[in-house]
Amino acid sequence: MASTTVNAAADITAGFHALSEPLRIRVLELLRHQELCVCELCETLQVSQSKLSFHLKTLKEAGLVTARQEGRWMYYRLNLSQLVLLEEYLAEFRRFSSILPARPCCD
Repeated sequence: MASTTVNAAADITAGFHALSEPLRIRVLELLRHQELCVCELCETLQVSQSKLSFHLKTLKEAGLVTARQEGRWMYYRLNLSQLVLLEEYLAEFRRFSSILPARPCCD
């Protein structure tokens, strides 16, 4: 990903914004191993459904999770392709880690 397109930059920005909240990180950690119902997430995280819904919406808009409805319940799972996009973006920094010193500046 040598040059980030405008669309990719927007996806990356949304992803990092979504990752900036500790509760959303905890949600992703719970979804790491299995799809979970919103009621299971609420119970495990000890938060109200209204509070969790706000955070799940942010994760979903960032493309980090997907949702499916079964009856009256919503089930959430990780969207690995979006996580890979963020991983690849950060990997570019690691690959070019030998940063050159600044050139002499204007006088």
